[in-house]
Amino acid sequence: MSQTQQDRTKDRPWLIRTYAGHSTAKASNALYRSNLEKGQTGLSVAFDLPTQTGYDSDHVLSRGEVGKVGVPVCHLGDMRTLFDQIPLEQMNTSMTINATAPWLLSLYIAAAEEQGADVSKLQGTVQNDLIKEYLSRGTYICPPEPSLKMIADVAEYCYTNVPKWNPMNVCSYHLQEAGATPEQELAFALATAIAVLDALKPRVPAEDFPALAGRISFFVNAGIRFVTEMCKMRAFVDLWDEILETRYGVENPKYRRFRYGVQVNSLGLTEQQPENNVYRILIEMLAVTLSKKARARAVQLPAWNEALGLPRPWDQQWSMRMQQIMAFETDLLEYDDLFDGNPAVDAKVEELKNGARSELSNLESMGGAIGAIDYMKSRLVDSNADRLGRIEAGETVVVGVNKFQKGEPSPLMTGDGGIMVVDPAVEQEQINRLAEWRRDRDAAAVEKALADLRAAAANGDNVMPASIAAAKAGVTTGEWAAQMRSVHGEYRGPTGVSGAPSNKTEGLDDLRSAVDAVSDKLGRRLKFVIGKPGLDGHSNGAEQIAFRARDCGMDITYDGIRLTPEEIVSKALEDDAHVVGLSILSGSHIPLVEDLMDRMRAAGLGETPVIVGGIIPDEDADRLRAMGVARVYTPKDFELNTIMQDIVTLADPKAVAAQ
Repeated sequence: MSQTQQDRTKDRPWLIRTYAGHSTAKASNALYRSNLEKGQTGLSVAFDLPTQTGYDSDHVLSRGEVGKVGVPVCHLGDMRTLFDQIPLEQMNTSMTINATAPWLLSLYIAAAEEQGADVSKLQGTVQNDLIKEYLSRGTYICPPEPSLKMIADVAEYCYTNVPKWNPMNVCSYHLQEAGATPEQELAFALATAIAVLDALKPRVPAEDFPALAGRISFFVNAGIRFVTEMCKMRAFVDLWDEILETRYGVENPKYRRFRYGVQVNSLGLTEQQPENNVYRILIEMLAVTLSKKARARAVQLPAWNEALGLPRPWDQQWSMRMQQIMAFETDLLEYDDLFDGNPAVDAKVEELKNGARSELSNLESMGGAIGAIDYMKSRLVDSNADRLGRIEAGETVVVGVNKFQKGEPSPLMTGDGGIMVVDPAVEQEQINRLAEWRRDRDAAAVEKALADLRAAAANGDNVMPASIAAAKAGVTTGEWAAQMRSVHGEYRGPTGVSGAPSNKTEGLDDLRSAVDAVSDKLGRRLKFVIGKPGLDGHSNGAEQIAFRARDCGMDITYDGIRLTPEEIVSKALEDDAHVVGLSILSGSHIPLVEDLMDRMRAAGLGETPVIVGGIIPDEDADRLRAMGVARVYTPKDFELNTIMQDIVTLADPKAVAAQ
């Protein structure tokens, strides 16, 4: 075979993306254009937490969060700037957005129309999966039922008007990050897809439903056990095909294809010896590229330093080069599936499928994904506790963390500390631009657009047409979300952490005795209040701290995510807390902790110890301690029992007196 013939037989590479966005729309646009010039073939937009949770940059809950974990998009002007000189008609854009997905897609459509694009040719994806937000990521706004209705609104609108767009991306990625076993990840994600398809089925003619089902895509995670993960992907392919054929009668195999994008596991990246993360990322990518029948349609890889903070452009480039070397230098794309007929693979796939079917049947008996939210959340917290317990016990080896800890300092972290830091001035500049936008728009047009939007939501109409009209009128993200809140109300998701002690007390005897002894000295049970200030919804750490503290015998209060410093201080005062713990993973720890410490002193709680956990650089940890924080924990502090002992020591009145 000649080289030319061989090249013709190669499969096309997957879409090569990096998940990117920070600071401002202008800075993110420059990053996108640079990445496209380096060979990236699609965009994956990271929005900041206020945008994800439906707040404008000047809202009280947005303080410290603007531009930290993504780009702030408050209105059409921001979206216009974000995609300046990027022809949207030719681009494939993935937007990781859920609660505000109808709104961000509306802004995207409005911006594309301004560019003169044919909207029917737009290609891309909005994640638009609220169920996993209740379970793992926390950027929900409204209760499950109206949220499911809005997911269906987007799908129905796209089917008619933007037919090449993926209107819903069932996201199992965060389920794995929250502790899901492979069987749970399969079952919980497929149950979510079933809930969405059940909601969509009555909305379109029966003959059109198969094509609509064919537009549902998935976004998955791939961990370090790459053989199991590859088998999981083959199981996903088989189960999705089975569900669409048997439950929904979809006859055309084209519409039953399991189409997915992937980011490999950020949770498994380590703060210790972070250079090892490069190997982890590459190995995890094998799980979603080696098997042709279960190969990802799009891949985005985290950067080696994401356990430390925000990656720099060079770090993202390094991850992109991994993909390009795999796609263009190796011979991977020249072969049919490498695993067909492999008995070990076939057996593992069948084992995973049977486990997932059993769990799906269990969920079905509870009323499907919507009815089983509390159950799924509690199972994830339990599974994550088991995972962390195995690492602590050394049963699961993590190189550089619980084995082979001794090593040389990483030269990659010299100079700027190995991460990019967002300038705090960015937030005020964004607020100033927002004020200018509000001042210059047509107020009457905005009021009419908001009234029409509110009416559409209240009447049960599809919210997309009114949302697009609102985008063009100059409505802001916070104003759009306020209409949804006013019509549907807000929702507080389950924490998955029961106040009742569990039976997971193995190895905790000494700690339980220490808690009892200190409680006797205090005259009541040691009270530990755990809070998540700000908009960060990554609750895994807080849940596991609460879970372990409870099992050690402490009296805990954990009310979940998205609390203001004022609310946490009020709870500490009301519960007469002995220790207050904060978890912040979005990089907004400095302003939020500063605010909380000021409020603690004002409330007469200046002597109550405060501990803080998160992705916190050493320099910031010093600043927090200077504010009066008693202990600072980062991902390297994986031994929960050590943290528990610190809490006991801090609560001990004798220890306080000795200080």
